[in-house]
Amino acid sequence: MQAAKVKYSIKHKLTLLSMVVAIPFLVMVIYLIYALHNYSNAYDTIVSNMTVANNYNLNFKEEMDESLYKLVVGYVTFETVGDDKSLQDPYVLLDELRNEFGNLMRITTDGESRAWLQILLRNIDTLEARVDDIKANIENETGYDMNIEMLDNNIYILTELIQDNIQSYIYYQTKSMEHLTEQLNVKVHTFTVFCGILLILLLLLVVMLIVMIVSGIIRPIRELSQVTEKVSEGDFSVRAHVDSEDEVAVLADSVNSMTESIEGLVQKIKEDERKMRRADLRLLQEQINPHFLYNTLDTIVWLIEGNDPDKAVNVVMSLSEFFRLVLSKGREYITIQEEELHIRSYLEIQQVRYRDILEYEIQIAPELYQYKILKLTLQPLVENSLYHGIKYKRAKGTISVTGSLQDGMIHFMVKDNGVGMEEEELAKLKEEIVKPCQDTEKGFGLANVNERIRMNFGTEYGMKIDSAKGKGTCVEIIIPAVHYAADRSEQDV
Repeated sequence: MQAAKVKYSIKHKLTLLSMVVAIPFLVMVIYLIYALHNYSNAYDTIVSNMTVANNYNLNFKEEMDESLYKLVVGYVTFETVGDDKSLQDPYVLLDELRNEFGNLMRITTDGESRAWLQILLRNIDTLEARVDDIKANIENETGYDMNIEMLDNNIYILTELIQDNIQSYIYYQTKSMEHLTEQLNVKVHTFTVFCGILLILLLLLVVMLIVMIVSGIIRPIRELSQVTEKVSEGDFSVRAHVDSEDEVAVLADSVNSMTESIEGLVQKIKEDERKMRRADLRLLQEQINPHFLYNTLDTIVWLIEGNDPDKAVNVVMSLSEFFRLVLSKGREYITIQEEELHIRSYLEIQQVRYRDILEYEIQIAPELYQYKILKLTLQPLVENSLYHGIKYKRAKGTISVTGSLQDGMIHFMVKDNGVGMEEEELAKLKEEIVKPCQDTEKGFGLANVNERIRMNFGTEYGMKIDSAKGKGTCVEIIIPAVHYAADRSEQDV
């Protein structure tokens, strides 16, 4: 299955949605800031101009008239007028007035205000010419009466005109401010209407995009939910079909791959369970071997005929315990204590039959008794030691069974001092026990035990075999240390 690729990620879709919303608002904010900045600059300019004009409107005429009068009457001269703090040098005052209103001329934009500034500057030039005339008359020490007349007929009239010019300029600047405010109100109204229309369009666009994006996310998620619900019900054939080319499509592809893998694993588990059930059934059939039963019954008859009823009773009880534990109420797992009773019953029966050649010892630590073990784990090993080790020795032999707990794992050792095996025979047996038990040519009981352990506990557990010709064989079983907790259904069988 080809893996899906992210072409239109959810992050990019949400980013696009954010940009659609944010960019128009950002443009509006920038435009609003720009418009307010221009209005603020224009307003500040007019206020500054009016401030300058007002300063001269209030003081210029009074200062100029007083200074020129005292110059004419001889109170001060043009050389000393600047020393008197109550008076202003007419030329300095005129230069300041010309400079200030010349600057206003450069920055004033409306026509009416500029027209009055031009008249004002011409009147300043005319006033300066009249001051020159008065200065010339004073220097020539003639024309006192003429200077007085010039004050009345020219100077006072010109300063009055200049003051009127300044007031007219202030008036038209005020009108400019009113016009600017009207323009601002119109722009604000237009901007408000524009923003309202734009907001409605944006709202419609955003709703459409949200519906598209959300449906593009929810629809495949809903389909994934339906698929996972069917998978949870045990239907592993379903597949999610998502073509959104985003992370949900990748998730759907992963879910499909996972479902496919689970389907394969379930089939494998079912096949393993069938194999294990067949192996368990075959092993059970091996244990309920008619020959073993016949031989045991013959032994019981022989003991009764030999006038040894107590031993016959013991064999009957051991046989009963043996088959009770073989059946184990249908349980797959039993306690290690029960497994020990099983092999002990088996060895007690066989020791009666092979009393001349068989001895045994079982040393399993009592603290292991409440751990669980697969039924029929140790008995096949003990049987193998008897029939393939001790019996062919033709002399007394010993079977030893031990169990211990090491690093969270339980180790069982089944040893015998029987005939043992050659290296080649041992290598062949090691190969056999790792095969599926139905494929083994020899050592079925050992292969069965090893396969069941690995299927139930994992491949890290199982069986190890070591043997030497003439010295005997040792089989080691390793299983995890898990406390036994029988199901109620098992307990009630």
